[in-house]
Amino acid sequence: MNDVIIERHRTGEDLTAALRRDVREGLSAPQKWLPATWFYDARGSELFEQITALPEYYPTRAEREVLLRESPAIAAATGARTLVELGAGSSEKTRALLDALRSAGTLTGFVPQDVSASALTGAAEAIAADYPDLVVHGVVGDFTVNLGELPGTSPRLVAFLGGTIGNFPPAERAAFLRSVREVLKPGEWLLLGTDLVKDPATLVAAYDDARGVTAEFNRNVLTVLNARLGADADPADFDHVAAWDAEHEWIEMRLRARRDLVVHVPGAGLDVEFRAGEHLRTEVSAKFRPDGVRGELADAGFALDHWWTDEQDRFGVSLARAG
Repeated sequence: MNDVIIERHRTGEDLTAALRRDVREGLSAPQKWLPATWFYDARGSELFEQITALPEYYPTRAEREVLLRESPAIAAATGARTLVELGAGSSEKTRALLDALRSAGTLTGFVPQDVSASALTGAAEAIAADYPDLVVHGVVGDFTVNLGELPGTSPRLVAFLGGTIGNFPPAERAAFLRSVREVLKPGEWLLLGTDLVKDPATLVAAYDDARGVTAEFNRNVLTVLNARLGADADPADFDHVAAWDAEHEWIEMRLRARRDLVVHVPGAGLDVEFRAGEHLRTEVSAKFRPDGVRGELADAGFALDHWWTDEQDRFGVSLARAG
């Protein structure tokens, strides 16, 4: 097995400083919010892996169906020498791509990127063990900040899967896609996973499973506040809420205070009051339509080359070329 390279562009201190900024802004707003980024400490990453196996959570299965079926076509179209995976997590879903690109004879390196050092290191070591001919170069960083530091031999294929693009509100999503285009050379590739608009009951169930794993995942953001900023939030004081917003065509995950309470956050210099029933928004997860995906990619400087869905048209995977 080749040695695994782990490059760190975000330290624990960097993460704490970023969380402090987000907490001061989001928890001081009239309608409280926090970015979904803060779910993902080691426990949060573990919980999300459990979510992907739940019967209600179709996106992972639907996307895997597409990747298993279309990875040979992706390899043939791109001829990629480096596969870059943003928000890699366990990297399980990218193995079909790794297999196809290696079989095509082009792949020499894999660059998984994730904000969680523990999750990234485990995934990188597992891939290196199973693909000993690849150079595995992990990057600990935030894909909204550290894209310019991503290594790899051209042509590169950047994979941003799982529907994570939906966690960005529209303006931030546009800025992110432009930033991806800016780090790619003309002719390099973006493989994008997008969950599609469907009936609200199916969508809500995917974010409010019967076993309560998603509820624990949602409350984990409070555990992160406690660990990094010395907060005294009690997750038991909050209910998990998942709701469909038809106007914006996205799911919102929220935490709803069960009683009047104050959360002290000394690491951010805040005392945050919650009224009984007040909501803290922790995630938006936008759902897409095919024409919308094509338009957003074009606005960012990409030309859509291929569009695939699973057999039930639940999830879209697009392959786009940097213009």
